[in-house]
Amino acid sequence: MFSHIMVGTSDLQKAKTFYDAVLGTLGVPPSFLDGHRMFYMANGGVFGVSLPINGEPACYANGGTIGFTCSSPEQADAWHAAGIANGGTTCEDPPGVREGGMGKMYLAYLRDPDGNKLCGIHRMG
Repeated sequence: MFSHIMVGTSDLQKAKTFYDAVLGTLGVPPSFLDGHRMFYMANGGVFGVSLPINGEPACYANGGTIGFTCSSPEQADAWHAAGIANGGTTCEDPPGVREGGMGKMYLAYLRDPDGNKLCGIHRMG
C-alpha cells in the first residue's frame, strides 16, 4: 500500500543520530544522506526524514502516529530506550501490553526530537 513514509525535521544531524539508534535496534542499517533528506530502507519499505522543502519549520501531525514493527516486547523496550537516550521523549503510557479490538499488543510510544509520534509495536499471538 505504501511506497514510503516521510517526516520533517529542523535538524538533519540530530534526526540522523536519533533514527540511526532507534531503527538500529530493529536491524535497519544507518541512513544515507541525499542532500536535504535521508532514507532508511528495510524489507521493501522506505522511511525518510527531510528538511522541509518550502523552508518553513518542520512540524508534526497532530493525531498522527508512525508504527514500527518489533519482533518481541524486549525489542520494543530496546527501541524505546534507544529513542529516549538519543533525544526522544516518552509519551502516553509506559511501554506495556494493551488489549483492544486489534488483539493483544505490546506498545512503546515516544516522540522524536521534532515531536513526531512513534510507536514500537509487537503483535502478540
